Amino acid sequence: MTALSPRSPNDTNQAHPARVYDWLLGGKDNYPVDEAMGEKLPPEVRVGALQNRAFMNRAVTHLAGLGIDQFLDIGTGIPTAPNLHQIVQRTVPSAKVVYTDYDPIVLRHAEALLVSRPEGATDYFQADVREPVAILEHARTVLDFGRPIGLSLVALMHFVADEEDPYGIVDTLVSALPSGSHLVLSHASNDIFPEVAGEATEQYARGGMTLALRSRKEVARFIEGLEPVEPGLVTAPEWFREQPAPQPEPSGMYAVVARVP
Repeated sequence: MTALSPRSPNDTNQAHPARVYDWLLGGKDNYPVDEAMGEKLPPEVRVGALQNRAFMNRAVTHLAGLGIDQFLDIGTGIPTAPNLHQIVQRTVPSAKVVYTDYDPIVLRHAEALLVSRPEGATDYFQADVREPVAILEHARTVLDFGRPIGLSLVALMHFVADEEDPYGIVDTLVSALPSGSHLVLSHASNDIFPEVAGEATEQYARGGMTLALRSRKEVARFIEGLEPVEPGLVTAPEWFREQPAPQPEPSGMYAVVARVP
C-alpha cells in the first residue's frame, strides 16, 4: 500500500499514510503522530490491513505456482517482510520484481527490496501511479513484456480520487501487459461496513489525506475485460487457491486476481 498525498513523507509532525499503514501492520518505521492517527481509526481498519497483506501473499504465491516469474508491484510502501520478491522467489528463484512507489520514505528502505536471490533480480523505481506511462517505460528495461507479468495494485487505488481517473490509470497499465498476465488488486470498500468506511474517511480527511473508498460494483470496473480467477471478486479473507482456507472473518477489503486474455 502506498500513500498518494502531496505532503512530504519526511514531515514527522503530520501523519503520513505509508507510515500509518506500517503502524497498522505492526511495523516500526513510523512516528508517534502516525501511531496517534492509527489509534483513531476504527479497529476494523487494522484488521483489514492484516487481511490485505495475507491476501497479497496468497495471490502472488498462486501466480508463482503458475510459472509467472515477472512482477510489477506499484505502490510498494514501506518494506514489510516477507516482501513480494521473497514470496515469489520461494517458488521461482529466478523471478524478477520491479517495485514502484512515489514516496521518498520507501526509497530510503529500497535496499531491503533489492536483496534478491542470486538467480533472480529486483529493481526499485520512484514514480507515482498517476504516471503509468513512465512506470511502464522503466519496467520494460527490466521485465520482458513478451511474456506474462503479474501486476500488483494492492491497497493502492483507494488513494486515487475519481477526478484523477483511476480506471484510466489501471487500463493503461493492464493494456500494456501480454496475454496470460494477471492483475492482483485489493481495494477498501464503502458498502460492506458503511459506518466504518465513513469514520475512516473522515479521520484521513482530518489528517489531510484523501481516501476514495468504493463499492463492489465500482471495484469490479477495474477488472472489466479481464478473466477473474476463482473465487472472483470477494473479500480478502475469502480469496485463496491452493492454500488452506483462511479463518473466516468479516472484512471491508475487496480482493481479486484477474487474467489478461
